[in-house]
Amino acid sequence: MTVLESRSEVRVRYAETDAMGVAHHANYPVWFEVGRTDLMRQLGLPYTEVEARGYYLMLSGLSVEYRRAARYDDHLMLTTRVGQVRSRTLTFTYELRRGDELVATGETRHIATDKNYRPARLPGDVMEALTGGADG
Repeated sequence: MTVLESRSEVRVRYAETDAMGVAHHANYPVWFEVGRTDLMRQLGLPYTEVEARGYYLMLSGLSVEYRRAARYDDHLMLTTRVGQVRSRTLTFTYELRRGDELVATGETRHIATDKNYRPARLPGDVMEALTGGADG
């Protein structure tokens, strides 16, 4: 199976830090969303298009492992990968680094729903894009 990934640059902004200049833990899921959005766009599946076709990729789970503190004005690189893809669910994994130093890892789990929030099967072309053409 092809590894599908994207890289997104993150610069820690002052507003994202506490009084000690350390990035607040609540920012990491926001940064993960940046990576996920970039990856989806790279795959030719911008969220706007997926939603226009009548689907939501609702968040059903989130985990973050904090390894090192990110600080004000740090230049970070976020690698986002497509994890497991099923007909109605998918995962993304994240690795956030400052140079060679691992800052955090994480995972988000999503369920595909229709506009009425009922679980829905993803269309074949969406599944193909998310799996790199492999059987999902």
